[in-house]
Amino acid sequence: MKALFIVDLQNDFLPQGALPTPKGNIIIPILNKIMDKFDFVLASKDWHPEKTVHFEKWPVHCVQGTNGAEFPKELNSEKINKVFLKGTGNKDDGYSAFEATNENLSEYLRLNSVDMLYITGLTAEYCVKQTVLDAIKNGFKTFVIKDAVEGIYQHKNDVENAFLEMEKAGAVITTSDKI
Repeated sequence: MKALFIVDLQNDFLPQGALPTPKGNIIIPILNKIMDKFDFVLASKDWHPEKTVHFEKWPVHCVQGTNGAEFPKELNSEKINKVFLKGTGNKDDGYSAFEATNENLSEYLRLNSVDMLYITGLTAEYCVKQTVLDAIKNGFKTFVIKDAVEGIYQHKNDVENAFLEMEKAGAVITTSDKI
């Protein structure tokens, strides 16, 4: 079984959001187009409390229950089978979807016989990268759909280096037209 995993495609990470990816919205039509090619469509959300040490490093974003924490209305979110919430505590960052607090992602994937995980979303150099590295550590054949991943581009070469690190760890870098 193969699953599409959408990392943190939330309003606060889109260009007009509190912690924007400059071109984050360009991945939405790609995701809408490929969702039907997978047995499961899963997603993660940053789901931060109002006060957390995470906001000492980052602007306030994706606060539980706010519009900024929701999926954009342009995303066909009704096709998402399960959402994994992360960063829910006062002292955790929750970069990886494998740190979800509402359900164990690795167990969920195994119980549903998922052996191939195709990862997309925001942001390449933080949450996508950590989710990819943890997927590999947990033994899943991991693909990164490069044209469906965007970054914050906080530092020069961060996104490029993230893709190199994911590939070096064992991820297959692909594009949506090859699925």
